[in-house]
Amino acid sequence: MLKPHELEMLRGIAKGIAAQFGSGCEVVVHELSEQAAEHSLVIIENGHVSGRKAGDGPSQVVLENLRHNRDAEAVTDRFSYLTRTPGGKLLKSSTVVLRDEAGEPCALFGVNFDVSALSLAGSILTELAAPAEKTQTEPEPIPNNVNELLDNLIERSVRMVGKTVDRMTKEDKVTAIRFLSDSGALLITKSGDKISKYFGISKYTLYSYLDNK
Repeated sequence: MLKPHELEMLRGIAKGIAAQFGSGCEVVVHELSEQAAEHSLVIIENGHVSGRKAGDGPSQVVLENLRHNRDAEAVTDRFSYLTRTPGGKLLKSSTVVLRDEAGEPCALFGVNFDVSALSLAGSILTELAAPAEKTQTEPEPIPNNVNELLDNLIERSVRMVGKTVDRMTKEDKVTAIRFLSDSGALLITKSGDKISKYFGISKYTLYSYLDNK
């Protein structure tokens, strides 16, 4: 957990960055702790960009880092990737890992810049709005809550398999569910119930798919 003086320092940095780059620049801080997993957003400036507020849940990037939090080297910075808000705004985002005195990840500091207008301005601004990760095929959604995040992850698992649930074999469902596990979806409270129901299996079967690797 971040200490009060650390929160105050980060809040000042967030305010400064948001003021420097204007109202289209959202700055966020997420705590990386299982206790705060569903309310990880502790600081936000220009929250109107994504429609979020302090106390809201994690994005997919945060959830993945929460899952890997026991492996400090697996939690890494990400720069200049694309995200999209529920309202359709295209954002250029960067996420920096903050570590404690022992080198353990304790928070993520994120900057989300609204490039919607820039991306419409034409080819002259393409490089400014483009992601650094050339393999990224579509912007990552920024959910407003953990339920929306879970729905997004389930949809991604189905797209990855390439079949509707009613056409999936057991192996297809195992692939989809392991993707959800690797994405950190099972960290969300009662996610096992929703995932089991969606794929038409019992919770016992859900966890047996994860155990038999």
